Amino acid sequence: MPTLYNHSDSNKRKTWFLLSGFLIFVILIGYIFSVAMESPVILYFVVGFSMISAFISYWWSDKIVLSMSDAKLIKFEDNKELYRLVENLCITAGLPIPKIYIIKDTAPNAFATGRDPEHAVVAVTAGLLQKLDRSELEGVIAHELSHIGNRDILLATVVTVLVGVVVLLADWFMRWTFFGGARRSNKKGGQLQIIIIIAAIILSILAPFFAYMMQFAISRKREFLADADGALLTRYPEGLARALEKISADTEPLEVANRATAHLYISSPFEGKRDRRSKKSFFKKAFMTHPPVAERVAALRGMEV
Repeated sequence: MPTLYNHSDSNKRKTWFLLSGFLIFVILIGYIFSVAMESPVILYFVVGFSMISAFISYWWSDKIVLSMSDAKLIKFEDNKELYRLVENLCITAGLPIPKIYIIKDTAPNAFATGRDPEHAVVAVTAGLLQKLDRSELEGVIAHELSHIGNRDILLATVVTVLVGVVVLLADWFMRWTFFGGARRSNKKGGQLQIIIIIAAIILSILAPFFAYMMQFAISRKREFLADADGALLTRYPEGLARALEKISADTEPLEVANRATAHLYISSPFEGKRDRRSKKSFFKKAFMTHPPVAERVAALRGMEV
């Protein structure tokens, strides 16, 4: 019988397998583009630029996201029940207590951010506090704390760097080709150079799509992992399962959300409400940041603690 323990381990292995494959993919693309353009300096520049962008995002993204979400910091006396719930789960998980924010939005949802467990933030909407019972709320908070404990913000930053490298390289190569770089290289090179340039042109078109697919695949695995680890933390998978069902069935739009922050929430605020229980096509699912709620609920209810 599958358990939440081996389900968690399986998702960790799949995440690192995907990440390793992504790294190899990026290195291969960088190599082919640099050979085709006869300029390895371009690869170094793009990697450096992406790392600087990710560094800025990693250190200040929590402040940016909280500002965009209009989240307000609360203290113990502002909501003692919520504060104690978070505190108890943190003690169980062996994590420092994160800062707790409330978003004044009636749609139920939540997210966690922060560069490490010592600088973490958990934000919940007012709608989440109003519409979930204690066990359901506990499941949601445990899920978000699992993201913190698993350092998913760091992993997401690394993946964002890799995607940025691929997109920038592909864009740069297309511009180089458009302005006659490929023709000049063909004249200087032989048949092998022509083959490399053709392969690079094909990659420049397809690579960004594959990069985003890899990013979303890793994101979905981390959501499954946080579900499993959150259920292990509470020892009550049904609480999180019911919470996911309520959040996904709620028809109120999350007004503070946008495309830049949607991937942080426990349930995507932009995925269609009506078809959350329906079967998704492979192509549609490949570009989702979150696994279908029905699959997450089925996994939680099909596993033993």
